[in-house]
Amino acid sequence: MSTMTGMDVVSDPDEGPAPVPKAPPSKAARSAAQQLVDGDFLDVLFDKVDAGELRLTGEGGFIPTMIKAVLERGLQVELAEHLGYDKGDRAGRGNPNMRNGNTSKMIQSEVGPFGLDTPRDRAGSFDPRLVPKGSRRIGGGLDEMIISLYAGGMTVRDIESHLVRTLGVEVSRESISKITDAILDEVKAWQTRPLDPVYPIVYIDALVVKVRDGAHVVNKAAHLVIGVDLDGLKHVLGIWIQANEGASFWASVMAELANRGVTDVLIACCDGLVGLPEAIEATFPRAVVQTCVVHLIRASMRFVSYTDRKAMATQLRKVYGAANADAAQMALLALGETELGSKYPAALAVWERAWDRFTPFLAFPPPVRKVIYTTNAIESLNFQLRKIIKNRGHFPSDDAVVKLLWLAIRDIEDKRVRERSKGTVKHRSPETAARAARSSGTGTLGWKQALNALALAYPDRIPNGVL
Repeated sequence: MSTMTGMDVVSDPDEGPAPVPKAPPSKAARSAAQQLVDGDFLDVLFDKVDAGELRLTGEGGFIPTMIKAVLERGLQVELAEHLGYDKGDRAGRGNPNMRNGNTSKMIQSEVGPFGLDTPRDRAGSFDPRLVPKGSRRIGGGLDEMIISLYAGGMTVRDIESHLVRTLGVEVSRESISKITDAILDEVKAWQTRPLDPVYPIVYIDALVVKVRDGAHVVNKAAHLVIGVDLDGLKHVLGIWIQANEGASFWASVMAELANRGVTDVLIACCDGLVGLPEAIEATFPRAVVQTCVVHLIRASMRFVSYTDRKAMATQLRKVYGAANADAAQMALLALGETELGSKYPAALAVWERAWDRFTPFLAFPPPVRKVIYTTNAIESLNFQLRKIIKNRGHFPSDDAVVKLLWLAIRDIEDKRVRERSKGTVKHRSPETAARAARSSGTGTLGWKQALNALALAYPDRIPNGVL
């Protein structure tokens, strides 16, 4: 791994952080570097390194010492500007505010730690910009690396060991936690950002996380809501943590979405979450609440032996593939009269209990059915998120859960944006490609056909000019 200063590090959960160069050196920087190369300075320097007399990086190394000298000189210039006179200048005589020694502190950098002497003034009004008060680190790349490693699924303990092993930099666990906590304001801004007024389709699902609650560790559900916008791009609208699902919890979630600007949802796809359908219908009265068909299939297959699953799947396909609700009812009744249905009545009961939430699916044409057939769009995201959180036994708080999930979602969406910018993801038109490139969401397969079908079904709810 490269540890050069001036490199941003992005995370790939499989390959680890990879350096991405920033802007190239300026002409002045290249000129100054060339002067060092042309002279004998570098020859002398590397002769000492080869002889073991000098280290370039690490504590006591040449580069940290040079950074220390440059910073201390810059801080003296800042203080001179603050006081209005240079050190030793007679113009400063009689000035009520004067220099007052230095304050020493240890600074962590990507090339090693070093002690820094920050000058003070008697009035205590000097506020350095080069190395602000309270700052113990320089080089944004180190903070970005820590956040990237954290988003990739590494624990605070893992990051601490990784930095020592790869960079020779010791950063305490408390400092690492503070660095990752620094993005909490961004998380809150994301959680409260304005949303589009209309989302044709919304998917709702959850993944279970372990969170410390007092002296105990309890299971909580991290609920994700994904909205498909009018361009067919999917966006995570928010993350909500709850120990127990219920009507009051879902009412607050729906109210929050409405307060952030959502006025209409055409179809809401979910999986039997207690109190959720009622909360959706209370907040968005015209929304159709649709149970995930794949979840119904999986739930019914739990009662079927492995040897009979293929045959049962074939029979169930006649139910959810029926032309309408009446045909589906006849197919389910016919299945109940077969030997297979008699052998597994509990499997059929799953469909009977969810019938009212399943049948809206049958009122739509094939293009819409393909889109709302399953919550796989959100389960795919959950699969990637589970890989990120699997290293953690439990989280210290709900905020820690939201923080990690947000960082992981941001990395997943940024990867999609990079793929679109490279042309890896293909679009039917330049206009769609341009909109997608500006978005952090992922696309929906077959969206144009589905949107046309939705426009026919809901002509007054799809804004003009979208098609």
